[in-house]
Parts: sequence; C-alpha cells; structure tokens
Amino acid sequence: MRTALRHLPLATLLYAGLACADTPLDLSHPATPTVHVTIGNIKGEVTVTAWDRNEVHVGGSLGDGAQPLAISGSDSDLQIKVRARGTSGLFSWGSDNAMGPTTLAVQVPRGASLDVQVVSAPLSVDGIDGGAIEVDSVSGRVRIHARTPTLQVDSVSGSIEQSGRADHAELQTVSGDILAPALGDRARLQTVSGRVQARGGPWRSFTLSTVSGDADVAGGVAASGRMDIDSMSGDVQLTLPADVSATIHASSFSGDLRSAFGKAEHREHGPGSELRVRQGGGSARVGIESFSGDVRIRRQGD
Repeated sequence: MRTALRHLPLATLLYAGLACADTPLDLSHPATPTVHVTIGNIKGEVTVTAWDRNEVHVGGSLGDGAQPLAISGSDSDLQIKVRARGTSGLFSWGSDNAMGPTTLAVQVPRGASLDVQVVSAPLSVDGIDGGAIEVDSVSGRVRIHARTPTLQVDSVSGSIEQSGRADHAELQTVSGDILAPALGDRARLQTVSGRVQARGGPWRSFTLSTVSGDADVAGGVAASGRMDIDSMSGDVQLTLPADVSATIHASSFSGDLRSAFGKAEHREHGPGSELRVRQGGGSARVGIESFSGDVRIRRQGD
C-alpha cells in the first residue's frame, strides 16, 4: 500500500502531462476540384498547400483545450474550424485564452477557393491555381503564393506578402507591411503606418492609400486606365515605363515633388508644388496627392 501511495503523485503527473499534450491530426474528406474551403484558427499556425488530388487533408496538431476537430460540409463546400471547449462560435475570447496553439497543415485541390480567418496564427498559402482567396487576420503574418482571380486580405498588425499572380487584389493593413510584387490589372491597397511595395500592371485600376507608411510602386497603366495614390505623411515613389502614355497629375502641400516626366511648379498662392503633364496620346490618368510626404516619379531604366 505504501509503495502504491508513494508512486501516486508521479502517476498523477504523468496522466496530467498526457492530458495536456497536443492531439495529432490526420483527417481527410473527398472534395470537388473547385471546392470552397473555410478555415478558422485562433492561435498557432495555418499552412495551406495545393495538391493534385480531389481530397482535403488536415495534418498538424490540435492544441490543448480545443474541441475535437472535424472536416464538415459537402464535397463542394467544406469547413475546418478550431473552437475552444465550451463555445459554439469561432471567437470567444474568455475561453480562447486558455486554449493551446493549434497547427493546421491543410492540403486542398489546386483549383480550390479559400476563406481563412485567423487571429494570432501566421498563414501561408502555396500553389492555389484558379480559386478565389479571402483572408481575415489580426496579428499573424499572411503569405500568399498563388494564381488567383481574386485576392482579398484584411490584416491589423500582421504583414501581407503576395506572389504568383492576383488579377484583382484588395490588400489592407493597419500597421503591417504590404509586399505585392505580382499584382494583376486591378489592385486596391490600404495601410495606416505599414510600408507598401507594389509591382505589376499594366493596371486598369490601381488605388493606394497610406497615412504615414512609405510607398514604392512600379508598373504601367493600361490604355484608359487609372492610377490614384494618396498619402498623408508617407513618402511616395512611383516608377513608370519610359513609354508611358497618360496624363500625370501630382501635388504635395509641404513635401518635395520631383518627376522625370515634366517639371513640378511651385504654387503661385500658398505652399506646395504641383505637376501636370501629358505623356503620349493615351487617355490613361495617373494621380498622386501627398500632404507632407515627398513624391518622386521616376522613369523605368533611369
């Protein structure tokens, strides 16, 4: 009896350790080639990789305090959502604090479309070809490498990294950076204090808005296309093709304005400078407006 009692605390600790251990995940569900997959995770990590199978597979590990995970829905519309025990919705902050991090390694058909919601979980998407992608993130980094007709990412403090090809992109952050070197012909980028680097085009529609973050943009504008860049105090650098055919209008209230196309003039009344110039005979328009940030318009190759 004494021997049994002497080993009871050790057995109890071992049992508690096993109870708190993460649960390995190995789930599969048949899927159509263009399945719509919804993924939700509160904290941990989410990795989505495309493969050439009509199946969705979930690996990784389920954090302690989470409800048992399942792939639910039909073959064309599947859901994978991590929830804390004792809750019915994805987000329930009181219970979520006690839940351990969950790692989701999800494999989906190459033509799948995605709707991903994460809080403090970094997200990586690789290999999607043809499906739309929508992401809502709070603090985790979002990295998307895909060929998609539509990419929409909203992030608070996490950075957004885009590569592959996004025909129509809407990327928005508060303090996170936006790195988008492979934008298609339509893009709308917004940030408060994050740095923006964008490449692509020729754009039919390009809009960039920043408060204090610097912006570095390079690309052409399509015939009859429109580019609009608006900054409060962040510096703006725009690099246009040497043969750009557009009307260019730029102004800055108190920042420095320089252009390789035409010459900026100081306003006759009040501070600031302005540039109005027409390059070629096209009907495209390029507009840049800054309050106190510097503006530089460069010619590609210079």
